[in-house]
Amino acid sequence: MSFLDLLLGRKHAPMVGLDISSSSAKLVELGQSANGEYILERFASEPFEKGWITDGQIEKFDEVAEAVRKLVQKSGTKTKQVVMAMPQSAVITKKIVLPSGLREEELELQVESEANQYIPFSLDEVSLDFCVVGPSPTSGGDIEVLIAASRKDRVQDRQGLAEAAGLKPVVLDIESHASRLAMSRVVAALPNGGHDALVALFEIGADTTSLKVLRDDEMLYDRDQAFGGSQLTQLISRQYGFSFEEAEQKKLANELPDDFDTVILAPFVDSLSQEIGRALQYFFTSTPHHKVHYVMLAGGTASLPGLKDRVTELTGFASMVVNPFDNMKLGGAVRESRVRREAPSYLTACGLAMRRFVQ
Repeated sequence: MSFLDLLLGRKHAPMVGLDISSSSAKLVELGQSANGEYILERFASEPFEKGWITDGQIEKFDEVAEAVRKLVQKSGTKTKQVVMAMPQSAVITKKIVLPSGLREEELELQVESEANQYIPFSLDEVSLDFCVVGPSPTSGGDIEVLIAASRKDRVQDRQGLAEAAGLKPVVLDIESHASRLAMSRVVAALPNGGHDALVALFEIGADTTSLKVLRDDEMLYDRDQAFGGSQLTQLISRQYGFSFEEAEQKKLANELPDDFDTVILAPFVDSLSQEIGRALQYFFTSTPHHKVHYVMLAGGTASLPGLKDRVTELTGFASMVVNPFDNMKLGGAVRESRVRREAPSYLTACGLAMRRFVQ
């Protein structure tokens, strides 16, 4: 914290979290009460049309930038500083071990020389960063350093989006780090503070679902699979003759024909639960683990009626829908009913907003 911050009593400069996924942009702004409790000041989202972002790559820059501008306006935030994230697929991360006691410049040189071995591009084309994780658990007197690298053009795209919306990007994180930060609060609220619990987190996106298995602060497993909420939208579109965009709107607004629950929803919930079961089985067969303590569901599709219970039934493990805003105070602009309905899709955005208080 700078001397100026101390002088002006500004503990943490205001920042908003902005999550850009393949289907929407989401914004979260958090405050903190005098006793350190989080306050959810505002949250909002703005949908994208299909094809604007594909595999984390921004295909329609102007349209996405306009949607982000709308989102900022809709949210009512006056904060300009923003924390964003890169998709995991666009970032190469590697933990390395270096001697402790190196000066900053020596550390940078060592990191660059190590990065050259792992990164399949010229370092001129890459944004490279690193942080010291702590003492090496395996090598006495050494330190563990995390290297993160991404192509400059991908980083500039993300920064350009924020700037086009009148925002100032100050932190660029990795999506999976942000969701894990938000999950740390969820896990801490479990019995025994979640200590030693194996948590299987399924983040169900529009096109991709990721399974991360967490224990304490460690990620033991991370795998993406090609299924998600847009498959439900496609089924609705085919069954009732809507366009994809219409089907998505009607799905979100819950304005579907009477037979939707039996004809479309129940079979989809069943097949999604089976995919989740298969993903867990794959984790068990490819690691020494043979059980998890909790299955947690996040993302817009996580709160589909009946999904949580069906997952419990099929897997035999306690399942719950993640609410990253749980145990937060709600600011005056926030409606509780909307929080309950939409919270599971804000895991990454919430983690990004938490970076204001957790460096």
